[in-house]
Amino acid sequence: MIIGITGSIGSGKTSVAKIFGRHGFEVIDADKMAHNLLKKNFPAYKKIIQSFGNEFLDKNNNIIKKKLGDLVFVDVKKLKKLNSIMHPMIIANIKSTLKKIKNNKIIIDAPLLLETNAKNMVDKVIVIKTDVNKTIERNKKFSKEQIEKILNQQMPLNEKLKYADFVVDNNGDLRHAEKQVNKIIEELNLLL
Repeated sequence: MIIGITGSIGSGKTSVAKIFGRHGFEVIDADKMAHNLLKKNFPAYKKIIQSFGNEFLDKNNNIIKKKLGDLVFVDVKKLKKLNSIMHPMIIANIKSTLKKIKNNKIIIDAPLLLETNAKNMVDKVIVIKTDVNKTIERNKKFSKEQIEKILNQQMPLNEKLKYADFVVDNNGDLRHAEKQVNKIIEELNLLL
């Protein structure tokens, strides 16, 4: 069974995925795949430089992810361009990884699971729900303004919840999330 975990930026998707990992689920992290695709010698690297220019490279010719992110999260057209490069490659990577996994319990941690074709690869969807204020409070990587810009570019939480087979309310501490995950695992075990 393949389970997709999604939610808004900073909702705690990766933390919840790790809890599933401790319970024997194989975890595929779409964000990690995306970061790897941005490395030199990967096809995405070349396409991004062709599309966005050399000003997004540092002195070692590595893509400056923050600078690229600052651009795309304020410009819908540029975000669509970046997604058109990245999403097919990420999905191909996920499919390739799925073929190699022998485990019958798999988690795909993918922020844009519902916005992409990745939703067609999963049997069940878990949406991680967190209040915007909690997201801002927990997130050290982005400013409040950056988080708000990113949230404006993502599918709204209430839309994501329409696709949810399960919801994890991640406004509490990790133990609170773990209790909810344990209940979900009990239900999933009945389906296996």
